[in-house]
Parts: sequence; structure tokens; C-alpha cells
Amino acid sequence: MFSFMRIKLIKIVLFAAMVSFPGSFIVLGQDNSLYEKRIFISGQDSLLYRVMFPEDFDPSGKYPLIFFLHGAGERGDDNEKQLMHGGSFFASEFNRKNYPAIVIFPQCKTDNYWANVVFSTNDDGSRNFDFNPTEEAKPPMSCLLELIDSYLSEPYTDLQRVYIGGLSMGGMATFELLYRKPEIFAAAFPVCGGGNPDFINAGIRNVKIRAFHGEEDTVVKPVLSVKMIEAFKVAGADASLTLYPGVGHNAWDYVFKEEGLLPWLFSCYK
Repeated sequence: MFSFMRIKLIKIVLFAAMVSFPGSFIVLGQDNSLYEKRIFISGQDSLLYRVMFPEDFDPSGKYPLIFFLHGAGERGDDNEKQLMHGGSFFASEFNRKNYPAIVIFPQCKTDNYWANVVFSTNDDGSRNFDFNPTEEAKPPMSCLLELIDSYLSEPYTDLQRVYIGGLSMGGMATFELLYRKPEIFAAAFPVCGGGNPDFINAGIRNVKIRAFHGEEDTVVKPVLSVKMIEAFKVAGADASLTLYPGVGHNAWDYVFKEEGLLPWLFSCYK
């Protein structure tokens, strides 16, 4: 009886916190990972995420802030799958020592998307994407924007070094964030993503972008990254694209082997 009542009480307290403190977060505890489990609450919406703080974190210091957005296959409500690609990369002993940062992996709920995109499938299995970044943000994107703002308000965040990256669905979201809020970011690294080159925010000229895509990607065609980088360059941005020959959709496997990725990222300031 005591155990049942205790569990029930915990659930009640958690629910009360969710409805009483909009725009706040709740610590859900840790597993064996270096990433702390949290949930961000905004009104009736919520966003699960994991956050890793630097070793010997000093709240009076200043640290770069990295957001990494997962793909469609890592959606859910387990607050776990989003670490599948990239979690161990940022958490490696070498990278934590040499590139200390606050690293955040949000998780989009199942059957939803970060970006405003509608896709259709052709007879050959390839996909067409219709990106609409000018429309109202979807709930996961809206929550994500608030989560980003909440960390921007923290005194330990280095506002000159806020970075965004993501793969596939998360790469598309990265491009959309560069339309919605380019003034936030010093640099971005979208992987096998895409966007609408007809809608480029003029503020993009102040953001450094390195995009990555597999040349043989049949899920998200590389031309989508090509067109976005071309549009960024026309807008005056410092942008480049790496195309991996013979590589399909899993371009992220090669991106996380790029020895120059973090040195480049951490050299970018607003």
C-alpha cells in the first residue's frame, strides 16, 4: 500500500509541476548516460530532451551551446532514441575535454515533425518534399524555440557561440531554424536535410553553415542541400556543402568522423 501511494504521489507532484510552471523544465533523473533527462513544459505542450553539461561545469563560467536534432526514426516518448546518432560523439572523452559545451538533444514525438514539411512518395519509392517555413511553427518546433530561448537566458550560455545541427528530419529543421531565427546561431551543420531556397532570411549572412549529404541518398535527395547552400551563398552567407561519393542516407556516419567538424564549429562566433 505504501509503495502504491508513494508512486501515486510522485505522479501527482509531477503533473502539478507540469501545469503550474509553464516554460519551465523538470529533471527526470539520469541513467548510465552523461546526458541528464529533462522535460520542457510550455502550456499544454511539452518536449522531452537530454542535456550534457561540461566536465567540472561552473555556473559562473561561459559555455557554447549545441542543439542537435534527430531524424524521423528516433521520434518517440522514451527520451532515449534521440541519442542514437551523435550522442556518443559529443560525449567522447576527447571531445568533452577539448570542446566543452552544453549539448542538448530534444526528442520529437511520434507522428510529428520538427519542420513544416509535407512529403509524398513516388512510385519508385523516392520522396517529394514541400517546405513551408513561413507558416506557423508546428508544436515540436514551437516548443523547441522556447527551449532554446530558455537556455539563452541562462548566465552560463555563451551567446556568441550557439550552434545548431541535425540529421534528415533534423537537418530539415536546422534549415527552418535558420529561416526563423538566424540571429541566434553562430554556425549550423545540417546533415542530409533540405529546405525551401525561395525563403532565405537576410540574417543568414551572419551565420556560418557547413552542410553534408550523401551523393547516393535516395531518401532525401542531395539536390535539396545543394539548392539551399546555393541560396545561402547568394544571400551572402559563408556556406559550404560536402557531398560523400557512394554514400546513401546515412551521411551522419561520415560526418561524425570529420576531424575538422568541432574545430570549425568552435571557431565560429557571432
